[in-house]
Amino acid sequence: IAEQYQGTTVVGPHRDDVAFTINDTPARQYASQGQQRTLVLALKLAELQLIEQVVKEPPLLLLDDVLAELDLHRQNQLLEAITDRFQTLITTTHLGCFDGQWLQDTQILSVLSGQISYFFDF
Repeated sequence: IAEQYQGTTVVGPHRDDVAFTINDTPARQYASQGQQRTLVLALKLAELQLIEQVVKEPPLLLLDDVLAELDLHRQNQLLEAITDRFQTLITTTHLGCFDGQWLQDTQILSVLSGQISYFFDF
């Protein structure tokens, strides 16, 4: 009932508060936004590796517009880390974040006015 009243979930892992430090300084104060995002992504990749070891199957990785918040170097590092390791679904509003080679090895779907279609023009 509380969730309906507030219009959002009130419990779950997305509500956890985890703090990280870099040289005894909270990462929230010390690290740039890109560094903070990279820290979280590194933890997610470690979590995927652990899940894969436990269940003996690669998990599905869902990334929601994650590249938009990373610089080019970190974008490439992330794409390199997940290539050929996990089935990955990435949502984005900017295909320009992906280099040509990565696009050649992917299946791209476009959603426009509620209609899903294959996207070939890249």
